[in-house]
Amino acid sequence: MLIRSVRARLLSPTGALLFVVALASLPALGACGTAAKLPPAGLMEADQWLFERGTEALAEHKWFAAREYFRRLVDGFPQSTHREDAKLGIGDTYIGEDSIESNILAVNEFREFLTFFPVSPRADYAQYKIGLAYTRQMLSPQRDQTATKEAIRELEIFMQRYPDSPLRSEVAALERTARDRLSQSEYEVGYFYARYKVCVGAVDRFRAILVSDPGFTNRDGVYFHMAECLLKMGAPAEALPWYERLLSEFEKSEYQERAKKRVLELKGG
Repeated sequence: MLIRSVRARLLSPTGALLFVVALASLPALGACGTAAKLPPAGLMEADQWLFERGTEALAEHKWFAAREYFRRLVDGFPQSTHREDAKLGIGDTYIGEDSIESNILAVNEFREFLTFFPVSPRADYAQYKIGLAYTRQMLSPQRDQTATKEAIRELEIFMQRYPDSPLRSEVAALERTARDRLSQSEYEVGYFYARYKVCVGAVDRFRAILVSDPGFTNRDGVYFHMAECLLKMGAPAEALPWYERLLSEFEKSEYQERAKKRVLELKGG
């Protein structure tokens, strides 16, 4: 319960911001040997030098060094043509670390980018990375789905704002993953009801899934268990179309043979 409470606070906007501030105030740990170097004294294009070193460190997965190079550029060269890309680079270093804490910090960096550079040609990239960071915080279907809902919200924002972005296919795949996670969570509740013969509650839950997410990847299970519940409720005429729908939409399904058997029984075969 304590871990769940702490996580819920971190996922709230206020909690995430406080966490970001607290974490940013800590000295970097484990950074020995990876610290960023200063530009050579008197270098005319120090921002270019910082950007190149940051890009190299990022490619080598030296997250701390890359972040320091990019941050020095962002903070020290407000007129640099590399400032936007460096700000994105900071977010990418957190995404690269891929921990609960770093993904929260990544969201903060990319949100700041969209605040400072709302019409940037790379705004779609920042929005995509916000959605990605939330998908990486999603928990299993049996656990709290706050991060999943946030991921869906941010990915929907991307799809609405950037219809022509070359990142749309990647975002669509992420959105499908997030929606599947949320629908699977609801499905497991419905299955629990069905297993313990609370069929009215199960059918209501299954119908709600199909309304909210008609493309749910595992909807064959929804079809089958809804049909089974309807049979138990004495409504074979309502059950039959769900068995048939399973057979027509899924060539391969763990429920296929049982669904065929039910169809034959209901049709008097």
